[in-house]
This record gives sequence, C-alpha cells and structure tokens, in this order.
Amino acid sequence: MPSPVGNSGSIASPALRTVLDSLDDSKAENIIPIDIQGKSSLGDYMVIASGRSNRHVAAVADHLLKALKDAGHGMAKVEGLPGADWVLIDAGDIIVHVFRPEVREFYNLEKMWMTPDLEEGTVH
Repeated sequence: MPSPVGNSGSIASPALRTVLDSLDDSKAENIIPIDIQGKSSLGDYMVIASGRSNRHVAAVADHLLKALKDAGHGMAKVEGLPGADWVLIDAGDIIVHVFRPEVREFYNLEKMWMTPDLEEGTVH
C-alpha cells in the first residue's frame, strides 16, 4: 500500500493528520489512508474507515467535519449523512469514506484503489 507519510516519516499533510486524528478520536475502525497522488485528479489521499452502526458512522462524520473546520481546513462537502450507511466527506485534497462494515465490504473500495497499475504510466 502506498504510504501517507513523507520522506521524514511524518504525515505528509496537516489536513491528513487532522483527518486521521479525528477518526481515531471517534473510535472509527479499520482506518486505511491511501495515497492516490498520480492515480486520480480527485485528490491526494483517500481515507476509508468504518463505524459500528449508522449512529456511529454519523457521529464519526460529524466529529470529522467539526475537526476540519476547527483546524482551518474550511467547510468540507458531505454526502450520505442522513442515512449514514456510507458518508462521503470531500475535504479538498482528501476524500474520506465512512461506512457501516457491511456496506464497506460490499463496495470494497480499498481493493480497487490499492491495486497497483498493470502498466507503468497508466492513469485512472
């Protein structure tokens, strides 16, 4: 898996550190940061995490939105919060997906984004 850390061993982006700290503080489960730089124009990082229930997914997303705003990263765009099966948070260069475990397993985004390119130079 491509690492979200820079050459110095520290997290490459202050916004990514905010995201990972917030998810950890909220007791999100199975948090996986994926470096998508050069693979997609969507952003630099995708972070995938799980909540234990709809209520937990919503709480994790709410906590993250507040953390991003408080850290000066602006107002992130959010989709899926009312149902809270899968909440997508677009924080600019970081896309965060928070799933209920069953929904995460069904869509399996990690597998799609962590698969190495079959040919060098392939752009997704």
